[in-house]
Amino acid sequence: MPADVVASVGMRILDTLGIAIAATELDTSRAAIAWAAEQGGAATAYAVGVEEALPAPLAAFVNGVLAHSLDFDDTHLPSILHPSASVVPAALAAAQQHGADGRALVRGIAIGLEVCVRLGMAGFDPETKNSVFFEHGQHATSICGAMGGAVAAAVIGGASEGRIVDALGITASMASGIIEANRTGGTVKRLHCGWAAHSAVSAAGLARHGITGPPTVLEGRFGFYQAWLHDAPRASEIVDGLGAQWAVPGIFFKPYPANHFTHAAVDAGAALRERGITADDIDKLVLGVPAANLRTIGEPIEVKRAPETGYMAQFSGPYAVAVGLFGGGGLGAALEDYSDDLARSTDRRALMAKVDVVPDERCDAIFPHQFPAVLTATLTDGSTVVEEVLTTRGGPERPLSFDEVTAKFRANAGALLTDDRVDELAERCHAVATLSDVGKLLAPLTKLR
Repeated sequence: MPADVVASVGMRILDTLGIAIAATELDTSRAAIAWAAEQGGAATAYAVGVEEALPAPLAAFVNGVLAHSLDFDDTHLPSILHPSASVVPAALAAAQQHGADGRALVRGIAIGLEVCVRLGMAGFDPETKNSVFFEHGQHATSICGAMGGAVAAAVIGGASEGRIVDALGITASMASGIIEANRTGGTVKRLHCGWAAHSAVSAAGLARHGITGPPTVLEGRFGFYQAWLHDAPRASEIVDGLGAQWAVPGIFFKPYPANHFTHAAVDAGAALRERGITADDIDKLVLGVPAANLRTIGEPIEVKRAPETGYMAQFSGPYAVAVGLFGGGGLGAALEDYSDDLARSTDRRALMAKVDVVPDERCDAIFPHQFPAVLTATLTDGSTVVEEVLTTRGGPERPLSFDEVTAKFRANAGALLTDDRVDELAERCHAVATLSDVGKLLAPLTKLR
């Protein structure tokens, strides 16, 4: 494996575990853990926040649910899917199940992420700049994540080429996820990466016991492409450069716990603050974004200017500007900056009332390879200040260092882990390929204070 791929995998394990730790506080997480604990079976793997070991598929399920529950997991562009939240939990469970070492874990995760991302790109339409999966109401993250996770689990388990193909063929009948909850509500989306990871580990296990899948699972007349994408995919996205050109290091880390479309607005607000501009100095703000992002973070504007909950604030362009201008924790915005109380606070509501969100042609030209924003501030003295954020922090053009990912981990996990435990886990992830026992990553996280 190239050195940058190995380093990136270690960072993604640390990032995924930190998000999972923070998510244990959610009611949905408690429900998922309670359900998993009821199932019984041979206990072979640990899950975050669960004191007793679980069967590997159930450990993968719990960790996958936790990893995707805070809108804080990494993102691949332009496919706009979240690869690590399914693949990393599946790989961690499989590694514990098979007694694999850190080297095998890294290899499995890297290959699984690559499969996930390349399948996602097969469903990306460059003309409409959109995911065909999404247009069909399908959640590409869990569909492609199940497939990538199955390959990761099979590779870690020492499967032959034929058994890996079988695992893909089996998982394709288990991969699922519709995104209606994004539109009208419900907490089921938080389960999607858990089910993907569960399907992945289960499929690899079934293949190991002799269940077979169609060898044409992707390209066949009734295969993956036809079932999900409904027309000819961009197969070149899957095979060109496979094993030589790695997408893994270019997957975007999320520095802020909010919809990725809002991140440039946080940076733009922070840039105004760094100029010495305060909320009292501002008469009007215009946030220019890609037209495709407008319906998510700018419409209806009266709702986006007055989010009732922290969760609604995570999808608000005006609130993102407020976070940046007022200043946040962690790497610039942390989970505590998206509380219900702050979403309804008088000072933030007053600032959000000054924000218009509009389409911007320059941003359209860059999207979806980046999620840019242009913030124009008209000040009370009549002057105008413009802040352009044309690249997304956490991606290849503005990467996060291992220290920054560790800082994010500390912000997520610090309330539930001691400083020594945080440092220890960061060190283990930094050198994950040298671990002899993958359980050392998970065992300390089963009992959180």
